[in-house]
Amino acid sequence: MTPTEIEITAELVRDLLHDQHPDLAGLPVRLGARGWDNQLWRLGDDLAVRLPWATLSADALLRKEHEWLPALAPTLPLPVPVPQRLSEPSERFPRPWIITTWVPGTPADRAPATRAADAADILAAFLTALHRPAPDGAPAGRDRGGPLADRAEGFAQALTWATESGLIPDPDAIRAVWEDAVAAPDWTGPPLWLHGDLHPANVLTADGTFCGVIDFGDLFAGDPACDLAAAWILLPDGVADRFHAAYRPLPDPAALRRARGWAVLKALACISIGEAGVRGRPGGKRTWGPPGHAALRRLTAAQHRG
Repeated sequence: MTPTEIEITAELVRDLLHDQHPDLAGLPVRLGARGWDNQLWRLGDDLAVRLPWATLSADALLRKEHEWLPALAPTLPLPVPVPQRLSEPSERFPRPWIITTWVPGTPADRAPATRAADAADILAAFLTALHRPAPDGAPAGRDRGGPLADRAEGFAQALTWATESGLIPDPDAIRAVWEDAVAAPDWTGPPLWLHGDLHPANVLTADGTFCGVIDFGDLFAGDPACDLAAAWILLPDGVADRFHAAYRPLPDPAALRRARGWAVLKALACISIGEAGVRGRPGGKRTWGPPGHAALRRLTAAQHRG
């Protein structure tokens, strides 16, 4: 339900299309997915309707995507959902919504990449293309892309909860990764375009490798280490080094240390959301837990190797 308690149904989507986009109203409508911020409804074969439903912040995020993503999309080597039309609030639905292109594939939390080398190369090529200096006026990150020290309280709370819940076997090893990341020098380069939310539900797979990236609601300019964390969250074991070698420019040691810290935060968030799914809590997604646990295992193993 949206904050206005309006249930989103296929009939509502068709009515909204009739009101604002009558030329598209005859296309078939069917549910695609219910995400964290938005519901996604397939519109014919090539389009999708995204409507905010669970968070108030989604309104501004949709407008941001509509403003910035169309210019970025042609430069990226993977398909992304390109906004086509922005729809304004109305009596039927008092929030903005957008029509985008449809990106085929299965979210990686349900179908992880198995072709490890291909996935590492594809992810590196995607982030190399995305991580370009952002123009003046580009959006800033809500709580990502800045100094990791600003997230110290959130890290401590997440680690304490996971430890007391019996979900992680070696909290001291995780804390060591975090402390090393916080001690790394901060980013001093220009703010770069970042996806900002590269977790397994926002990256699509087909035939064992990555085939698309979705949900650019957190698109912003900042420290690329935030996105480089994806090497531990998304890739199979043993290919993080290949990813780093393929990414351009080659990340320096400080960037990799910060990226590990961001990966710890993302992994703990995945575990928390996954556990909520196991316990049947609203917003919980059981498929998020395993990637989070795998990421922590990879990160602590790398830390032990020095």
